[in-house]
Amino acid sequence: MKKYLVLLVAVLTLGFSAKADHDQVINFNQLPAAAQALLKQHFGNKVPLIVTMDWDDYTIMYDSGEKVEFDKQGNWKEFDCRSSQVPTALIPEQIKAHIRATFPGTTIIDLDRNRRGYEVKLNNGLEIEYNRSFQVIDIDD
Repeated sequence: MKKYLVLLVAVLTLGFSAKADHDQVINFNQLPAAAQALLKQHFGNKVPLIVTMDWDDYTIMYDSGEKVEFDKQGNWKEFDCRSSQVPTALIPEQIKAHIRATFPGTTIIDLDRNRRGYEVKLNNGLEIEYNRSFQVIDIDD
């Protein structure tokens, strides 16, 4: 009986990990309309290298190194612009004001939005976490 339980756990684990890595390459025009509009407006001069879709999000990788993620509805989840910077128009005003006042001369190279709030990475290596009310809840270096 113990042998069958171990086998069942192994099969389920392999099944879930295979599902997690199931990215499908799609065309840019298969993205939700909201995602297409945002990308055309803020990344229109960049060439998409690959556009993928999996069970819960879309990922766009650019030849210049930027990566953008959207949820299934076309709402942005992350801007990873380590080779440049996140377009300032996409950064919430409260975060921009805090960064300007507290860390002058830095730029935001990664902006992540999740259920808890926002995570920001600066070009000086600092990582700042904000709650949904834009209050700083953690700073890592």
